Formats: sequence, C-alpha cells, structure tokens
Amino acid sequence: MLRAARNPKPPRALFLFFLLLLYSAPAWARSWSISSYSDTIVINEDGSAVVMERITADFVGAYNGIIRKIPIEYPGPHGSNYTLFLDVLRVQDGENRDLEHKISTEGGFRKIKIFVPGAVDARRDILITYKVRNPIRYFDTYDEFYWNVTGNDWDVPIDKAAANVTLPLKAAGAELKAQAFTGVYGSILREATHKIEGSKIYFETTNPLPLRGGLTIDVYIPKGIVNAPGPLTKLAWFVESNPIIFLPFATFAVMFTMWRLKGRDPDPGMSVAPMYEPPKGLPPAECGALIDDRIDPRDITCTVVDLAVRGYIKIEETTEKQLVIFDRKDYVFHLLKPKKDWQGLTSYERVMLENIFLGGERTSLSSLRNRFYTVLPMIKGDIMSALKQKGMYNTTPESGYAWGLLAVALVAIPFFLLQVYGVANFFLSGWIAAAAILVSVAIVIFFIRLMPAKSLRGARAWVAVRGFEEFMNRVDGDRLRTMPPDTFEKYLPFAMALGVEEHWAKAFAGIIQNPPTWYVSPQGSMFNSMMFTHNLRAMSTSAGQTFASAPRSSSTGSGFSSGGGFSSGGGFSGGGFGGGGGSAF
Repeated sequence: MLRAARNPKPPRALFLFFLLLLYSAPAWARSWSISSYSDTIVINEDGSAVVMERITADFVGAYNGIIRKIPIEYPGPHGSNYTLFLDVLRVQDGENRDLEHKISTEGGFRKIKIFVPGAVDARRDILITYKVRNPIRYFDTYDEFYWNVTGNDWDVPIDKAAANVTLPLKAAGAELKAQAFTGVYGSILREATHKIEGSKIYFETTNPLPLRGGLTIDVYIPKGIVNAPGPLTKLAWFVESNPIIFLPFATFAVMFTMWRLKGRDPDPGMSVAPMYEPPKGLPPAECGALIDDRIDPRDITCTVVDLAVRGYIKIEETTEKQLVIFDRKDYVFHLLKPKKDWQGLTSYERVMLENIFLGGERTSLSSLRNRFYTVLPMIKGDIMSALKQKGMYNTTPESGYAWGLLAVALVAIPFFLLQVYGVANFFLSGWIAAAAILVSVAIVIFFIRLMPAKSLRGARAWVAVRGFEEFMNRVDGDRLRTMPPDTFEKYLPFAMALGVEEHWAKAFAGIIQNPPTWYVSPQGSMFNSMMFTHNLRAMSTSAGQTFASAPRSSSTGSGFSSGGGFSSGGGFSGGGFGGGGGSAF
C-alpha cells in the first residue's frame, strides 16, 4: 500500500505568509492629508514678521510626525543671493504643549522635523512659530509683503487654507491693497477671497488646493507703515546672504600670517650699489635663480655658455638649406674636456654635460629634442640644492610652495566644512562667488611667490648680485678699457642669466676685436659684440625650447553644458518669500 508523502512545510509557510499579510495591511493602507492650513502673521514696524502656522493633519495608519521645509535662499539683485533670516521660536501641538523637533538647513531650506505623539489614525494640530527678519520688499513708492503661505511642495492636497495678516496700527486708514493666488507653482488662479479691516487683512481659499498646490498672498503697503532698513542693515544682510565674500579676506589674513612667519627676507643691512664682479662661489645659474627665487630657462642655457667660456665645450653654429630659399639653423656642441677633468664642476653642470654628450663628443642641439626634458627636473633641483647648501635660504621655493599650500588648506577646510554641514551655502551668489574665488586665487599666487625666504647670507648675496647687474647695465667703455681683456666673455653668462646681455654687449662695441674661440659662426672672422650677443641669444632661445620639448601625447575628453532659468511678471502661486512644503514620516 502506498503511503501519502508527508510535506508539512508548505502549509506552515503559507500560514506565516497570510499572518504577515494580515499584520502589514495597515501599513500598506496608511495615508495622511491636511484638512486645514492657516497662518497668523504679525508684521512689525521694523519690517520683521512673526508667523504662526497651524497645520491640521489627518493620519490614517501609524506615523511619527511631519517634516516642514521652508526655503530661505532666493535670487537677489545683480546675481547675488538673498537669504531669508528665519528663526524657529517654538513648535507645539493643539494644546500648546511643546513638541520634540529637530531643525537643520539643507539645500537652501530650513528643515523642521517634528515628532507628533499619537499620530495613529488621528487628527493632530501642529503649531510652528517663527520670526523672519526681512520678509518685506522695499520699492521706491511702496513696500510689499509677498508671502507664500502654504508652499507648493506638499505631497498631499490641502482642503482649505487661510492667512490673517496684522500690520502696525498706523496702517489703519492707509490705502492698503491685497491679492491672492492659488494652485501649483506659476498658477495665476485666484480661488481665494481677501478682506481688509483697518490694519488687518484676511485671506481664505474658496476651493481645496491640489497636490503641490498652494496659497500665496500679496499685500501692497504704502510708504511709512514699516521702516525701511538703513544702509548698515542692508550691508549686514548682504554679507550674511553672501558669506563667500569673506573668502578673500580670510585668504589674505591666513596667507599674510604665513608669509610673516615663514616668508619674510631678513634685512641685509646694506643697499644695492654697483659691484664690479659677481659674488664669489655663485655661478651664473645660481645668480639668476637667487634673483627671482625660481629657475628660468635662461638660468639653464647660460650654463651652457659658461661651460664654453671655461673651456669645457665649443659651440658651432651651422646652417642647412631647406626648400631652396629657407635656411635651417642648428648648433653643434663639441666636448673639449673628458669626464676625468670634470672634478671642478657642480652636480648640475656634470648632469648637463653627461646628457648633452650621451652619443659621443659631438652632439647637435636638434638631436636633444624630445630627450633632454627628462633631466630638467634634476638640473633644477640641483641648482636649488646648491643654493640651499650654501646657506642662501631659510625657506626654499619648494618648501615655500608647501607652506603656501598649507595656508590654502587652512582657509579652505573651514569653508568646506561649513558648506558640507549646511551652516552656509557659498555657491548661491553667482558672479560674486566667482569673483571672490578668483580674487582669493590671485592672493594665493601672490603670496606663494613671496614665500621663499632668504637667509641673512642669501639676502646679502642677493644685494651683491643686484649690484653686479647694476654695474653691467651702467658700465662705460672707459671703465672697460682698464679691465682684463677676457672680461666680456667671462661675465657674459652672468649677463645672460640676469637678462642684461644687450647692455653688456653694447658697452663693448668697438673694444673687443677678436671673436671668442669657443663659438664658431659661419659669418667668418669679422666680430661685432652686438651681433655676437644677438646670435648667442638666438642659440640660448633655441636651446631653451629644445631642452624643454617633450613628445606630444594624445588625450580624449568630453564635456557638457546646461542651463535654465525663469522669468515672471506680476504675481503667481508660489511667488514671493516663504513657501516650501513638507511630508509625513
């Protein structure tokens, strides 16, 4: 006889499923709505207003409370931001008992999360009282209270809405005007009534407000009823509404302090006066770097000329015909001293020679294209290290850059945290924000350039280099005739490093007759100091471009742009200050 198979699990699972379905049915069926929404608004003579919102909510099922969101950031004049300064005073139930609530600022809204006890299949009244410092709009001939009573962002309909506005007593008998708008955002429906009684105005809807529909009121106030803010108050409001304007001041304060602590040069105790020779122990590249605290291309190319003057290399200028009528100029470097005779060279001079003559004792400048750039960082680092080892800096350009970045972080972190935690929104001010950021960037760049700080020895060396530059700029032929014959070429690399080679060459015009042996030109034996220096500067420019040239790389990218906006005239539902919306939770 066959026995029936035993399988108790499906009936038990089915039972548990129906049990879960039974208990969760109320949660599925829960809903809520707003049966009544009313504002009682008192406008003070100083233009501030106290608003008490009474929201009557009907809960079907279990809820914890509601969330009320009120916008506080609006477009201001000329691309600025306008903040509605709103302070929540109290949150109560219909029996005037305080309700637990949490206030925060998110995305330009003041968010009030209100916990409502007993919000289970019940009707509850929630009273929110807040003060607004600046709800009035001031015009030349009148003032206006343009207020979105309910907001247009509720996720449920509102059966009826009303607002009672009380103006200062002197408004009684004044020529007050009022209007109201209803419906979704942008609607110009007027399904509401209004009544003016002395200094009070009463508004009430005549039809229920749909989902995301609201009531907006607009009150015309003759001049003299409320006091317009003074210039200082307007300035304070503007600053509070656009806190990004503090960024340049904070940036300057922090960068200036960092410069005072780490970037100031000491007083050398001496002034610039003509010096007839450069400071001892400072080659041309180091003199050029010390002057402006950075290593320019000429600081590197002048080293090539200096090596030639000192007999390590010879420079040969060559030309090659291209396309029949065009000449292509190139330069050939000849190594005159073998590596065993390089003991007296600095580390960066050795690196230059090693990388120029990788292929042998003869190298063309054009062959260094897209190759020499790899050693430039090493050469620059060695030049700056040489200055540091000689005690020229308390704060080197590299460490000055690091101190500058630290100062930037000290400025940026507080602003970043204030933005992230919603304490302030720095990016609502349009062009003001852009201008503040650009000014701050300019301040940072300015101070970072000032951050390198020389030591006392470096400051005195700087004065000496400036004095030598002064000498080369002002020297005359009579003075040069009393100096050694090799003065022109000996100091020419220094003149190139300091950018005064034309003045130096002009001073020697007609004095030097024989061309230097370390430079060979196709122009023959005729020598002119001005022409020679011009050719040498052309070589230096070409070398600087060649040394820095790197292989081209390809990249791809994409971008997008978007924009939007709105314009309006007259009044509409959702216009003015106030508004927002909310939800239940």
